[in-house]
Amino acid sequence: MNILILGSGGREHALAWKLSQSRKVSRIFVAPGNAGTHSIGTNLRIDSEDFDAIKTAVIAHEIGMVVVGPEAPLVAGIHDYFLKDECLVDIPVIGPLKSAARLEGSKDFAKAFLVRHNIPTAAYRTFDRTNAMEAGAFLRTFNPPYVIKADGLAAGKGVIICNAYEEAVEEVNAVISGKFGEAGEKVVIEQFLKGIELSVFIVTDGRSWKLLPEAKDYKRVGEGDTGLNTGGMGAVSPVPFAGREFMSKVRERIIVPTVKGLREEGIDYKGFIFFGLMNVDGDPYVIEYNARLGDPESEVVIPRIKSDLFELLEGVANGDLERRSLEIDDSCVTTVMMVSGGYPGSYEKGFEISGLEGRDDCMVFHSGTKYSDGKVLTSGGRVLAVSCRGETMKDALEASYRNAGSITFRNLYYRKDIGFDL
Repeated sequence: MNILILGSGGREHALAWKLSQSRKVSRIFVAPGNAGTHSIGTNLRIDSEDFDAIKTAVIAHEIGMVVVGPEAPLVAGIHDYFLKDECLVDIPVIGPLKSAARLEGSKDFAKAFLVRHNIPTAAYRTFDRTNAMEAGAFLRTFNPPYVIKADGLAAGKGVIICNAYEEAVEEVNAVISGKFGEAGEKVVIEQFLKGIELSVFIVTDGRSWKLLPEAKDYKRVGEGDTGLNTGGMGAVSPVPFAGREFMSKVRERIIVPTVKGLREEGIDYKGFIFFGLMNVDGDPYVIEYNARLGDPESEVVIPRIKSDLFELLEGVANGDLERRSLEIDDSCVTTVMMVSGGYPGSYEKGFEISGLEGRDDCMVFHSGTKYSDGKVLTSGGRVLAVSCRGETMKDALEASYRNAGSITFRNLYYRKDIGFDL
């Protein structure tokens, strides 16, 4: 079968890398892809939100399955588009319908869903222009810090942590006034939960589900978890504190009621669900849902899947996931993200990357790269995810850092303390 993967980051490179190992997969196409996916399959110069161009490519390349990497096409309704087109209706899309993607596309919808189904989450309230004057009174009902979230997609920048009441009020007004455009027409104010974060993933056909390896990522650009938030500076899997008792709580209190709740509300969900969790004194709380795999978590989660990933996705498409097997590697996988200097602020790109060859002991997943005239060049803020395996986390991290240290491009930067808190 020919497969089309939508997206251009490290998650999509990891998906292509894993799917290429299946004997059932003939050719892999990636739109738009990067220099890493170029080495595995065929990149197509198509924007992942250009549905008409995607249709043309699917027909031209006899695509049998579409795997959606990023959130934007899902929230925009790529799965619905296929179901409504007589030429595409029989081609499975791995990723939820627009109605289900609201779990990520609308913070307000997600919080209301959590409350309806008694799933543990922080206290919250949603505001817009009609009731923005009441936000200040709500903020005073709990102590700082405060969590301010734009309701819609804001390219990973829509969550603000405020340490003072006055700052929180200003941010609420700024979001509602257009700081994040349409994404901020509504703003969600949440109580701050104190604990340690982790990411949990499942793949589901809408009825049954399989639990993938958990991961912990590191969002802050600076060492010691300081500085601005980024798309992720590294990740580790497994997570030491996510033991049997804790994960039992995650299954019973969060995963089961989520899948059941979607079904009860008539929302047909086929694809991945990302649970952004906070471990608060041993109890899991949902911070957010994502309607896809995370990045850079994918670069440590996917390498730990020993089973044929295509078999699992085929189970999602056919509605028989329950009978498919999933085997997880017990080893540790860590990834260190190499980024362009200045990221997540302004940065230069177009620099040649050297030292990528001959890395049999690790997987270098490309995130912000492009292939040009036989050279691999930087083309984004997050450039490479250096993922290595080890019997212990210490072994894996040492390998990730050893390999990262021999890859070079101008103005590169990476955190040297991934996994420090574990």
